[in-house]
Amino acid sequence: MGYACPVCESEQADAVHLANHLAITASLGRRDHSEWLEEHAPDWAEATPEELGETVSQHAPEIETPEFDASGHGHSHGRPDALEDGLARQRRQSGRGSLSAEAEGVLQEARELTRRMEADGDEQALDDSSTGDSKE
Repeated sequence: MGYACPVCESEQADAVHLANHLAITASLGRRDHSEWLEEHAPDWAEATPEELGETVSQHAPEIETPEFDASGHGHSHGRPDALEDGLARQRRQSGRGSLSAEAEGVLQEARELTRRMEADGDEQALDDSSTGDSKE
């Protein structure tokens, strides 16, 4: 028996895999997973995978999972779905990469400051070359 993620229904082999899935996905910025964790396991960031697994598995539906084997994954328990494949699927879901208005404003300001620094650096280099000053 395994668990389905209570947020995205991703199949997980056991409670520890479920805990790791939720924590990693939340840490990578998936707001839906982090909000779920904050509601159901507020101390999730300090918990071990085993401790978090005990908590989150109480809220996740149990599912039949295929037999796990060690082939092709480089570790002893295998997984029906590689972590990288799951992350790739999540990147394609809506809400991924969307910024708040504040974050977008900060990025715009950083771009403008970078542009100004580059322009100032170009002007300084021209001034140095015309006066014969060299920083070498």
